[in-house]
Amino acid sequence: QVQLVESGGGLVQPGGSLRLSCAASGFAFRRYAMSWYRQAPGKARELVCAISSAGVITNAVDSMKGRFTISRDNVKNMSYLEMSSLRPEDTAVYYCNADGGYYYPGNVYWGQGTQVTVSS
Repeated sequence: QVQLVESGGGLVQPGGSLRLSCAASGFAFRRYAMSWYRQAPGKARELVCAISSAGVITNAVDSMKGRFTISRDNVKNMSYLEMSSLRPEDTAVYYCNADGGYYYPGNVYWGQGTQVTVSS
């Protein structure tokens, strides 16, 4: 059974930091690209950043560069999103995504999401 379970969300003050974690199971994690998406109220889900199975990182939005860092641990089957200098506009539900890409085309999995609220 495929599972992606996010954790680490919560309430943080502007300028603060959070580390989100995504625990993966039930699929060949190291062969999958891992991504983090977010969805703010009333807005479409957007890509935050991604890391390929080979470890190549893509930052989708310039405003997140230098503030958000994605990483993965292929031994623990974990993906992480380190967020710093958080702003109120970063408030959203953050989702973990796994994409089989070249190795398993069409296999795309989502976690249930974790809420991040940036507010004083």
